[in-house]
Amino acid sequence: MLDIKLIRTNPDQVRAGLAKRGVEALVDELLQLDQERRDQLTMVENLKNKRNVVSKEVGRLKAAKVEATNLINEMKIVNDQIKKLDGEIKEIEEKISSMLFSIPNLPQEDVPVGKDEKENKEIRRWGEPRKFSFDPKPHWELGENLEVLDFDRGAKLSGARFTVLKGLGARLERALVNFMLDLHINKHGYTEIFPPFLVNRDCMVGTGQLPKFEEDMFKVNPGEYFLVPTAEVPVTNLHREEILELESLPKKYVAYTACFRAEAGSAGRDTRGLIRQHQFNKVELVKLTTPENSYQEHGALVHDAEKVLQLLGLPYRVVLLSSGDMGFSASKCYDLEVWLPSFGVYREISSCSNFEDF
Repeated sequence: MLDIKLIRTNPDQVRAGLAKRGVEALVDELLQLDQERRDQLTMVENLKNKRNVVSKEVGRLKAAKVEATNLINEMKIVNDQIKKLDGEIKEIEEKISSMLFSIPNLPQEDVPVGKDEKENKEIRRWGEPRKFSFDPKPHWELGENLEVLDFDRGAKLSGARFTVLKGLGARLERALVNFMLDLHINKHGYTEIFPPFLVNRDCMVGTGQLPKFEEDMFKVNPGEYFLVPTAEVPVTNLHREEILELESLPKKYVAYTACFRAEAGSAGRDTRGLIRQHQFNKVELVKLTTPENSYQEHGALVHDAEKVLQLLGLPYRVVLLSSGDMGFSASKCYDLEVWLPSFGVYREISSCSNFEDF
């Protein structure tokens, strides 16, 4: 989430950034709550100082065998005031935290301003889409004809939007995962991570999935653990609450996980075939670096992802997402979109985001 110090010191910058994302600014309300909290913290500090002075005076009077009842009663009143203020401060901090969790990251200056994907900016293309003398069949039809995709049995086992991969389909899935891992490890210098597929609530909060997108997550024991929606969640949290040596950066990680998404907001969107499955496999790239090198490393990560598509011979384009189309936690995001012959369009298959220190 955004640092309250940033909002306090640069409120106009925050207002402008949120306006680009089409988000109603909560800056004024946040600043008011923040000032109330700071004022009350000052009051608590003053009362504690007063309590210390009175406490010493009570000790001096008792040592001199002098009556100190009035001062003792005064201390009780001060303690009650401190307790009351502490409760009010806690309530204010909870309100501030709740509001901060609802505010998305601020877009970088070069991110195109727009409401949705219509304002996305194409950066470059690679490869020429093949032309066919016939109408290409969609992947779900090909998969069933070749007996490598079984949608009916996937639905029988788990419900809608689950698929069974069979024979060459299962082998191809495994081969692609190994191909990507080996490429990024051996050619691009990433370290492989194989994380748990279940993570705790702190991890989900740390990468911005919670609390805003909880309905899109699969929960276990209810809400104590979550099935990972992406390997980004456990890998980004690997070094949470750690101090890293500058010399150890950048840290470059690659991880394969199954991914699980409830897709609660996908009503009316295309969910045919393997699109928007509740469970799918993904190879994720994560970099931890310094602010100074952040966007250089981001660009290199995009090129590393592009290399996969180039080696597979898949025509694609790189698109810079508009401020209204970016993910909640992203400050800048490139999508890689592959040409799908049966659709006759480029379709997003990878998102490469920079979250900065969000």
